[in-house]
Amino acid sequence: MNQKAEAYVYQAGESELRWMGETSTYFLAAGALTGEAFGLVDETALYGESVPLHRHNDIESFYVLEGEITFYLGNQPRKRAGVGTFVHIPGATIHGFRIESEVARYLILTTPPHAEFYQAITLPSAHAVVEGAVIKEACQKYGVKFCGPLLG
Repeated sequence: MNQKAEAYVYQAGESELRWMGETSTYFLAAGALTGEAFGLVDETALYGESVPLHRHNDIESFYVLEGEITFYLGNQPRKRAGVGTFVHIPGATIHGFRIESEVARYLILTTPPHAEFYQAITLPSAHAVVEGAVIKEACQKYGVKFCGPLLG
């Protein structure tokens, strides 16, 4: 936390909205807005959307607001997470997740610069398809390493 942050308020729908396919992401807080203290995004994804097994040094926590998500966390058995479930993922933990309900909405709280990684792999256009080269470059820049296929 080296930078001074200014107080701010986002009303519903005022923060930056970006897309990756059918997943929408509202950027509520990124490192620059919080004095590099944390990042917070509000995501909505559809059934079957998944994030492959991966790892990074940033801490990441999820809070499920709507729907159900299956989490894969290191060597632990799969964890099914419904409304009100909090999932904490320490840095360097191999993890991934899959949306199990028709729609899922969840908050993701991260340490910087992981919110910036999300910004790099999403686009401002609705239902945008992000090219593999863009994802690869962002992974290299932000230290994200994929460890497995899409989860199904």
